[in-house]
Amino acid sequence: MQLSAVYKPEPCILVVFGATGDLTHRKLYPALINLAAQKRLPDQFAVVAVGRREKNDTQVRNEARRAAAAAGTHPSAAAGAEELLQRIHYFQMNFEDEAAYPLLRSRLAELDAAYNTQGNRIYFLAVAPQYFGIIADHLYKHGMAGNQGAWQRVVVEKPFGRNLASARELNARLTQAFGERRVYRIDHYLGKEMLQNLLVIRFANTLFEPLWNGRFIEEVQISINETVGVGSRGGYYDEAGALRDMVQNHMLQLLTLTAMEPPVDLDADSIRDEKVKVLRSIRPLTPENMESSVVRGQYGPGMIDGKPVPGYREEEQVDPDSNTETYVALKLYIDNFRWSGVPFYLRTGKRLPVRSAEIVIRFREQPGVLYFGRGYSELGPNLLVIKIQPEEGVFLQFNAKQPGSVGDIVPVRMDYCQNCGTGFDSPEAYERLLADVIRGDSTLFTRWDEVEYAWEFVDRIADYWDQAGTPVEVYPAGTWGPAGADRLLAQNGHRWILPFQCLLTDRPDLEKHGSRPVVGSCQL
Repeated sequence: MQLSAVYKPEPCILVVFGATGDLTHRKLYPALINLAAQKRLPDQFAVVAVGRREKNDTQVRNEARRAAAAAGTHPSAAAGAEELLQRIHYFQMNFEDEAAYPLLRSRLAELDAAYNTQGNRIYFLAVAPQYFGIIADHLYKHGMAGNQGAWQRVVVEKPFGRNLASARELNARLTQAFGERRVYRIDHYLGKEMLQNLLVIRFANTLFEPLWNGRFIEEVQISINETVGVGSRGGYYDEAGALRDMVQNHMLQLLTLTAMEPPVDLDADSIRDEKVKVLRSIRPLTPENMESSVVRGQYGPGMIDGKPVPGYREEEQVDPDSNTETYVALKLYIDNFRWSGVPFYLRTGKRLPVRSAEIVIRFREQPGVLYFGRGYSELGPNLLVIKIQPEEGVFLQFNAKQPGSVGDIVPVRMDYCQNCGTGFDSPEAYERLLADVIRGDSTLFTRWDEVEYAWEFVDRIADYWDQAGTPVEVYPAGTWGPAGADRLLAQNGHRWILPFQCLLTDRPDLEKHGSRPVVGSCQL
C-alpha cells in the first residue's frame, strides 16, 4: 500500500476483539477499506479478527467485503480493498479463556514476522463492556501490553462503565495494562467532521470569536434528535437509559467543545485541558434545583413517518413497567467569566419527528429602539446553527428588509452545507478515529478526567431520580418530547428552536415551537 504524503504511519497489527459483531461489520470494516483506498494505512499492516465463532480467513474476508459494499464505501475503495482483505486473518477464541491468550500471542508473533509490523499493536475492543477489563487483564498478564521495544494501544467503546464507581474500576484495570496515554476511549461524535470544524469556526474567525460570550449570546441549545426507537437494543437500553447512553458522553462532549476557552495549543492535552475546565465549571445540580433543571421522558405509542410505532414499554426485551428514560432535557449554567448567566439547554431523545444533531447559538436582541417596537413585525432571532448530522455545515439567520416592501423586515438565511451535492464526501467518523489511533493522536478521544467529571455529573442526576422515585413523563412517538421540556425553557422566557431542516421554510413562526401542530415532518 502506498503511503499518504501527509504522514507516514508506523507499522502495526490491528487486533479486533468482537470481529463477528455488528460494530465491526457496520463501521470498522468499511472504515478500514476507505482508509486503504486513501492510502492512509501503513505499508506494514495486518488485521487480526478475533471472535468466538468458528470461521476461517476466507469467510471473514468475504464478510468484510460484503460489509463494505453494504456501507457504500467510496467508489475508489475497490482498488485498494483486495490487498487489504488479504491481510485480514481470523483467530477463534473465548475472551474469558486464559489458555487462549498464549496462542494468540504466538499467532501475533507469526504475523509480526510475516508483515514486519515490529510488535506494534492496536487492540480494538468491539465487545460488550463486561469484557473490557477481562481482555485487558489477560493481555497484560501474557506480555502483550507491556510497551517494551514496541507500542501497544487499546481502543474501548462506550459505555465506559455504568457509573463513576464502575468507571474507576475499569479505568484502573486498563491503565494498569496500558497506561493512560495508550488508552483510547472512543466517542464517535468527536470523529464527526463538523465537531472538528467547530474549533476552526470559533477560533479562526473574528466574525464569531469576539461574540462568543454572555455579552452577546442569549442562550445555547444542543440537540441530538433520533426518529428511531431502541430496536433490538432493548435489553441494554433498559439498563442504561438516555442519561447514561447519550448525556454522559455525546451531549457533554458537545457542550465542552462549544463552551471551552481557546487552548494554548492545538495538541491533544491542551484541548482536553480546556474541555475539563468546562466540566468543572458546570453549576452543581442539587435536590433543590433538580426538578427545575432536568426533565426525563419516555416515548409511548405514536406515529413516525405516517406509520404507527409501539411505545417503549412494548419494545422487545423491555420491562413492561419500565421507568427508563428515552428522553432527557437539561438546563445548565457554566459558572465562569465567559458564560455567566447564559443557559445551556441540552436535549436528546428517541422517536422524535426529525433526525438531527446540532448546536444552536441564539444571539441577544438589540436594544428596544429603531426597528424594535416601532410597528414592525416581530423580528426573528439571530441564529448560528452548527449542523452535525445528517447535513454538515453552518446555518446563519439574520434580519433584512423584504425586497419591494415599504419596510417589512424578514429573517433571511445563509446556509453552507459541506456534504450536500457531489463536491465533497465527509469521512466517516471511524475513518478519522482509526487513522488517529494508528498515528498515536489522542486529540479526538476522551481523557480519563473528562470521563470522571462527566460521570460525577450524571451520577448526581441518576441518584436523585432513584431516591426521589422520579417518574418518566410519557410523550407520544413522533412528537418533540414531554411537555415538561417546554416548561423547562419557559422559566427563562425561551422556547426550543426547531432543527435547521424546519427553519428552511417561509413560515416565520417556525423558529419557535411548543408541543403540537405539525408542518411537514416538523412537529411544532
